[in-house]
Amino acid sequence: MILLLLALALLLGGALFPLLLVRNPKAATAAGVALAVAGSLAGLASAVQGLLGGIEQKFLLPWTLPLGAVRLGLDPLSAFFLVPLFLLGGVCALYGRGYLGLRPRDGTSWSFYNLLLVSMAVVFTARDAVLFVMAWELMAVTSFALVIHERERDSVRHAGWLYLAASHLGLAALLAVFFGLSHAAGGTLDLAAFRDVVPASGALGGLLFLLAVLGFGAKAGFLTLHGWLPEAHPAAPSHVSALMSGVLIKTGLYGLLRVLTFFSAWPAWWGGVLLALGLAGCLFGILQALTQQDLKRSLAFSSVENIGIIALGLGLGMLGAAWQLPAVAALGFAGALLHVLNHALCKGLLFLGAGAVLHGAGTLRLDRLGGLLKTMPQTGALFLFAAAAICALPPLNGFASEFLIYLGAFTGACHAEGWAGATGLIVIGGLALTGGLTLAAFARLTGLAFLGERRAEHPPHEASMAMRLPMLLLALGCALAGLGAPWLIPWLFPRLLAGTFPALKTLDAAPLAGAALGLRWVVILAAAFALLVLVLALLRRARVRAGGVAAAGTWDCGYVAPTARMQYTASSFSGPLAQLFQPFLRARAEGKLPAGLFPAPVQQSTKLRDVATDYVAVPLFRAIAWLAQQVRWLQHGRVQLYVLYIAVTLLALLLWKL
Repeated sequence: MILLLLALALLLGGALFPLLLVRNPKAATAAGVALAVAGSLAGLASAVQGLLGGIEQKFLLPWTLPLGAVRLGLDPLSAFFLVPLFLLGGVCALYGRGYLGLRPRDGTSWSFYNLLLVSMAVVFTARDAVLFVMAWELMAVTSFALVIHERERDSVRHAGWLYLAASHLGLAALLAVFFGLSHAAGGTLDLAAFRDVVPASGALGGLLFLLAVLGFGAKAGFLTLHGWLPEAHPAAPSHVSALMSGVLIKTGLYGLLRVLTFFSAWPAWWGGVLLALGLAGCLFGILQALTQQDLKRSLAFSSVENIGIIALGLGLGMLGAAWQLPAVAALGFAGALLHVLNHALCKGLLFLGAGAVLHGAGTLRLDRLGGLLKTMPQTGALFLFAAAAICALPPLNGFASEFLIYLGAFTGACHAEGWAGATGLIVIGGLALTGGLTLAAFARLTGLAFLGERRAEHPPHEASMAMRLPMLLLALGCALAGLGAPWLIPWLFPRLLAGTFPALKTLDAAPLAGAALGLRWVVILAAAFALLVLVLALLRRARVRAGGVAAAGTWDCGYVAPTARMQYTASSFSGPLAQLFQPFLRARAEGKLPAGLFPAPVQQSTKLRDVATDYVAVPLFRAIAWLAQQVRWLQHGRVQLYVLYIAVTLLALLLWKL
């Protein structure tokens, strides 16, 4: 626990010193980055210590406020979520130094960045409801300030306000959850006292679960609650986008998991809700990613898809626990938690790669990119590596977590009857379809951006070493997490799951050990094949350089000098799949078609729609706005009546307590 407190102190220093040095951008940047890296290293050491120890470490500092206390705890679940936080926190700080340079606004930017790391660390370790809510709100405010870093642009300001509104909508639901649990626990705000105070099978337990899904799902980006995510992530600086996608949206998943620890059993319909949300989020997110024109926006929708995969694993695990299928429960939860770490590494690298593309090419529009691999070979190779990892290609890390979810669903389909068996088949089918669409989406991104001929007017340039080194570190993390997964799974997850969730206290570790053994052979064979391909590629390269291979023209389909106009555009690449899934995408074509023997120049464009937002979120907010208009007469500007409102409210509360 001492290392965690040291990490928080260093990060708080990283928030203070850039403000004091704001007139000296170079010194402010150096202080902010150095303390962010130092605090992340100390925090990472504390997280590893928490995973190794297996026993919760506690810290209590009573405060003089009427409610709550500074009560922190470091158990395996908190330590597990702290690992991606401090990994990405330090790496993104190093990248941000090269990405932002020495702009005059950097002092406040690095102050907010370090405060964001502090707030997320406290969210993961808070053991008091008031402290949790305060850290949650600080996280929302600091990330909002980072999103609107380039607030001169209208789109950036719109994205920032949309994110802030979604955050406060989620906060309202969380306050209701903590109020209900505190009232049932006799008024205490200690999270440890919330365990088993509300039966999960009752109406109140179901209501609290749905409110938790709403409140934490708004931050995680569950389907219909995701509207802020594809707006805020592209608007933020790329190192902030990487941190938000890799860690910040996972705070919603952590909060939901922490609420699940308050119940010793879960009704089957709870798992069904998460499984349905996960399946819908998987398919919707990747379909939207497949049709976007902006690189970072496509990556943002891919995050919706990956959050769906995690929710799918959690739902499968909860159904396994409810239906007395311990192997399904163990594999579902282990796959979901492992995907939390894997997605943080993969998506962090992808967003950093997108930032390098923006620096080198000056745009993220896919139709203006192309041929970047010739001028940005290292960035292109790292982006392709991350794309392969997130597409779950072995032996990289994305494969291991999805393998566990697949195996859990297959186990349920083979050993259960009725709804349990059918659910396993549904998960397998949905995850397989999502995997195929993910391959198409990232083949589109990498192909359009890095292959073919250059479309940009000015030649792109490679990113600086200050930006490439953090990307190399994350690529190394993806490789190590994939190669080490067979040994990590049986060591970590049995005690993490059984020691954290009362509903899994009788967890059998045998299914995880068996899954790890099968995964080990897949990883070894895939790594051997990848090594063989690499050796052959190096031999071919050496032979070409030695002049042993002659170069000659190939069949060019009649085009002697191909140009960028002959290449696929972003829309034409995904056109067949977009047409196939048109009922779900609801794309609308605008413009005229060519007509006549000698047609005049025409233009045609396709307008994409976020169906979940347009048909669910927008009508809901319109209804809320209409209700607000009906009670607007209460806001009339008379101070004496406002004082009367306060007095009446206090009197009602006093009478209620009596």
